[in-house]
Amino acid sequence: MPLQNRVTPFGEIVAVPERGTLMGNRGIIHDPTTRSLLTKHWSTKAWITCRCDYKGIQRAVMATKSWTELFFLDEATALAAGHRPCFLCRRDAAQAFRVAWAAGHGDQLPAAPQIDAVLHSERVQGRTKRIHALTHGIAELPDGVMISARDQAFVMAGGCPLLWTAGGYRPISAPLHADGLITPPATVGALRFGYRPVLHPSAMVSSQARE
Repeated sequence: MPLQNRVTPFGEIVAVPERGTLMGNRGIIHDPTTRSLLTKHWSTKAWITCRCDYKGIQRAVMATKSWTELFFLDEATALAAGHRPCFLCRRDAAQAFRVAWAAGHGDQLPAAPQIDAVLHSERVQGRTKRIHALTHGIAELPDGVMISARDQAFVMAGGCPLLWTAGGYRPISAPLHADGLITPPATVGALRFGYRPVLHPSAMVSSQARE
């Protein structure tokens, strides 16, 4: 039975067979004895996304009282949930995100804690995921941004939305009437100013199928 450590774009941590392509964490939020989640779903404001492989390090998932291993379909999913690239195992991506973030905010390069503080204010409302109002038409959103409609998540790819599922993206046939922005606005700003998140391979396949 899969562990409850897969993250949806809405920030929910669920148990599904699909592991995804990226790992990350929000601090220690599990009991290593039962390998199950605690009632809290973060213990730090530094929500990061990491590589699944790094210098040959092998970890027993959720088996020690260390940070809790979480998994994401892809980077667009992680960004939507409110995570950012790790400055250790994904340093190049983290630096690129930082530069794009600064360009989007018209400010100097921020330190990681500054990014984390802004993201935390934008990703949660109380203890639930914060959904933001859309201020632009969805066709104007950059690739990698996620929007919600009918309680489902959709990623923008090539100016068009694709349905998110735990196993990958699927094309949609009918026009989409979005009701909110899942990706934090500050991250959307970084995407507008050049940060390119790594999308699951199914995004390209679905885009081609749609055409």
